[in-house]
Amino acid sequence: MITKDEIIKIGKLQKSYGIKGEISLVFDKPAYADIDTEFYFLDIDGIFVPFLIEEITFITDTGARVKFEDIDDETRAAQFANLHVFLLRKQVSENSHDEKLDWNFFIGYTVFDQYLRNLGLIESVDSATLNVLFVVKKSETELLIPATEDFIVEINTDKKIIHMNLPEGLVEL
Repeated sequence: MITKDEIIKIGKLQKSYGIKGEISLVFDKPAYADIDTEFYFLDIDGIFVPFLIEEITFITDTGARVKFEDIDDETRAAQFANLHVFLLRKQVSENSHDEKLDWNFFIGYTVFDQYLRNLGLIESVDSATLNVLFVVKKSETELLIPATEDFIVEINTDKKIIHMNLPEGLVEL
């Protein structure tokens, strides 16, 4: 079974399109639309279910109409409206090349500060304001750490670890 730390959100399904079971898909960023894949994962009641892509038609650099296998009419397609779309994290990193990764890529990574203290696990990314924040949790403690390249010293994708050099007083444990 696929777990949350193995995938990354790349977009969201909108409404059904036409009568053949197509559904509109909006990608979070153009780079995600460029990833060649045979399937997308949909979050169905907390389980990440793979859906085989029968056909995809790109409308814009972040928009497409997708037809999944075994979804053959507008009523069935409408059941999937507003669901988030995911890909395997390794598919995204293999296709990222020189393009900067989305901050959501680091969900599930452990953060260590300059003193090698384990600050916790990045549970989510808060991008509601201009300053994007990592929401880091360890036990009952929740920290908000700015997601900025200025603070990142090293990223180990194999071990899913980020080493950060944080300003004094930002994180009081």
